[in-house]
Amino acid sequence: MSLTLQQPPFPSHISKKKKKKKNAMTQMNQMYQTTISSKVANGFPPKTLKTKKNSCKELVKNLTLEEALVEYEGRVSEKECCEVLEILGEEHLLLCCVCFFQWMRLQEPSLVTPGTCTVLFPLLGKGGMGDEVMELFRNLPSTKEFRDVHVYNATISGLLSCGRWKIPVGLAWSYVCRYEDAWKVYESMETENIHPDHMTCSIMVTIMRELGHSAKDAWQFFEKMNRKGVRWSEEVLVALIKSFCVEGLRRQALIIQSKMEKTGVSSNAIVFNTLMDAFCKSNHIEAAEGLFVEMKAKCIKPTAATYNILMHAYSRRMQPKIVEKLLEEMQDVGLKPNATSYTCLISAYGKQKNMTDMAAADAFLKMKKVGIKPTLHSYTALIHAYSVSGLHEKAYTAFENMQSEGIKPSIETYTTLLDVFRRAGDAQTLMKIWKLMMSEKVEGTGVTFNILVDGFAKQGLYMEAREVISEFGKVGLQPTVVTYNMPINAYARGGQPSKLPQLMKEMAVLKLKPDSITYSTMIFAFVRVRDFRRAFLYHKQMIKSGQMMDGSSYQTHQALLETRPARKNKVWSSLLGMIKSKMSVKVRRQKDEFWKFKKRQVRKNSSDVSV
Repeated sequence: MSLTLQQPPFPSHISKKKKKKKNAMTQMNQMYQTTISSKVANGFPPKTLKTKKNSCKELVKNLTLEEALVEYEGRVSEKECCEVLEILGEEHLLLCCVCFFQWMRLQEPSLVTPGTCTVLFPLLGKGGMGDEVMELFRNLPSTKEFRDVHVYNATISGLLSCGRWKIPVGLAWSYVCRYEDAWKVYESMETENIHPDHMTCSIMVTIMRELGHSAKDAWQFFEKMNRKGVRWSEEVLVALIKSFCVEGLRRQALIIQSKMEKTGVSSNAIVFNTLMDAFCKSNHIEAAEGLFVEMKAKCIKPTAATYNILMHAYSRRMQPKIVEKLLEEMQDVGLKPNATSYTCLISAYGKQKNMTDMAAADAFLKMKKVGIKPTLHSYTALIHAYSVSGLHEKAYTAFENMQSEGIKPSIETYTTLLDVFRRAGDAQTLMKIWKLMMSEKVEGTGVTFNILVDGFAKQGLYMEAREVISEFGKVGLQPTVVTYNMPINAYARGGQPSKLPQLMKEMAVLKLKPDSITYSTMIFAFVRVRDFRRAFLYHKQMIKSGQMMDGSSYQTHQALLETRPARKNKVWSSLLGMIKSKMSVKVRRQKDEFWKFKKRQVRKNSSDVSV
């Protein structure tokens, strides 16, 4: 099979974006077939492989890059190459970007310039192609032209965008971190005596935060850069404020903001958003509101993210009316609410138990009515709302709708849905959801497994509950005391106390120390079957371990013992006596810190009182 490529000559000037995109897509199609076959097997991240196959069906498989672009040799400028790279990046055709860049390098004279590097490297970084970024950077010409701060900034920025990628290694998964590579590029920049600028400082402060350096280290790095003549800028301010806010150093972040404003660097919306988010996360919403007022007073226009931060904070406080007011205000100032905005409203209504008017569901429908597509978080918030109201059937319907729309449930979604049917006592659906979760290879958390254990155990499915506990180790988790308390409670209420000692042995193997709830349940189980000797033994162990039941538990055990009298049984009498004695023990209060300075009140005799 042969194919004749009839392509128009590459225009010297591209006036319209449509024409520009058409020429770029022609080259993209020709490059695709020769690159994708050799790159798929190399373990690239998923984003890199999202290409359009339909447009390549009519191409010859053996078409090479040189053959596809032979007509354009000597007729393409640097500016046009940058435009092609940008459009290929918009289409997520990053492999094609790399091949086109290699073709540019082979031209005489070479079309690779610092400008093309600043376009390509960040694009590759966003696609997780850190290896390609490093390889292309190392192979750049060693001329003075490429020893430019903008090239280094683009390389470091690309590696920062890569972050941590999860890649398959054999039968397991491994994480590749690019922050160390970015730091090495910066060190090579210092070695080459290339003067950094404010963008270098901003990017490196962000990388330091990602590498786990403290905010103090970031500030010292900034002072070092400042001594080198790096000017203060909005980008540097944003990076520093973020570093301090992440560590909860909100007051220090405000001091830095004030200090930079004195030097002429004004705060932008991103700075205020970062500060407001930090105060909201620490439950200081009033301070965040104050920053919001200050932001308006300085004529800084709030963004959608600004309102979303406040709405999320009030959603956590279960104040949906305030969320609605913020949503209306957001629209009044000309901002368009997004899925996050409506998700805050759904969550605010969903956390309230009295959902008789189905306000959360109404907010969800309103979001769809205005043309906003629900996200994963929107559906999870709706499912949680149904969970709180006990509407498990509607929760499952929402889950099915979510899947039909092509939205893959997260572990938070599965955990919320499992909790719905645990509360409803529907073990069959609980099992169904768990199997679906395992088939989709979604790794559970400790909370997820505890919900499953409790749900199965309460319905008498002890084997299934034990199976879930065995799954803990397979995903690298260890059962907790709370995990074991659930089957212990189920066996106790199910009248099977003989299974309890085995669970206690398993806890000892895992070095889990039983708490007062564990012992209380064990004592309750053996008293119910009139095995007072074992009940006495576990009560003795509880006292020896320093644990103590609360008053209501002691009252319950006393009432249970008195309804099953065995007055001639010495163990029964001893156990009842111990429980009664513990009921009279009061919890020792902590002394007031000023108790030693209090004056003793001297009681006066009646004879000392003058009449």
